[in-house]
Amino acid sequence: MRGSSGVTPVRVANRVVANRVMANRDMAGGVTLIELLCTLSILAILAAIAVPSFRDLRHDTGRAAAVNGFLHSLYLARSEALKRTSMVSLCASSDASRCSGAATQWHRGWILFANDDFDSPPQRDPEETLLLVHAGWQEGTISANRASFSLRSTAQAVINGTVVFCDPRGSAHARAVIINNVGRPRLATRDADNRPLRCPTPP
Repeated sequence: MRGSSGVTPVRVANRVVANRVMANRDMAGGVTLIELLCTLSILAILAAIAVPSFRDLRHDTGRAAAVNGFLHSLYLARSEALKRTSMVSLCASSDASRCSGAATQWHRGWILFANDDFDSPPQRDPEETLLLVHAGWQEGTISANRASFSLRSTAQAVINGTVVFCDPRGSAHARAVIINNVGRPRLATRDADNRPLRCPTPP
C-alpha cells in the first residue's frame, strides 16, 4: 500500500530507524583529540598541585606523631618518678631492651625504665622494670645532645637537652623538643640559643 506521495509505510519506518541509528552513532562518537588533550592537561595541572600538598601532609603527620610520642614519654617519666619516689630514665634504644648510648639515633626507638640503681649514664639491668617501649620513627631522624634523660621524684638529674625531629624535607621543616633543667619540655622551631635547627646530612 502506498501513500499519496508514493512512499510506502515500510520505507518510512526504515528511514526512522536509519535516522535513529545515525543519531546514536553521533552521540557515541566520543571526544575529539583536542578535547582529550585539554582534559589531560587539566588533570596534569591538578596532579602537580595536589601531589606536593599530600606529601607535605604525610610528612607533617609523621613528624607530629613522633614528637607527640616523645612528649608522652617525658610526661610518663615525670609521673612515674613521682609515683615511685625514685629515678626513671628515658634512653635511646635499638633493641627495645637496653640503652644504646647513641644520642643521634633516637629515631630507632627508645625505652623508659625504672633506674633503681641510679646508673649514670643509665643502663637498664634485667631486673629493672621496663615502663615503656617506643618503636621510633622510620621516616625521619631524631637526634639529641644527650643519649638519655633521667628524672627523680624530688629533683631532676641531668635532664636538660634538645631533641630535634627531621623529616626528608630538611632543616626548614624541623621541630625540636627543648627540655629545661627541671624537666619541662616545650616544642620549638629554633634551638635553645634561638639558632635555626640543623638536620643531619643525608648519607
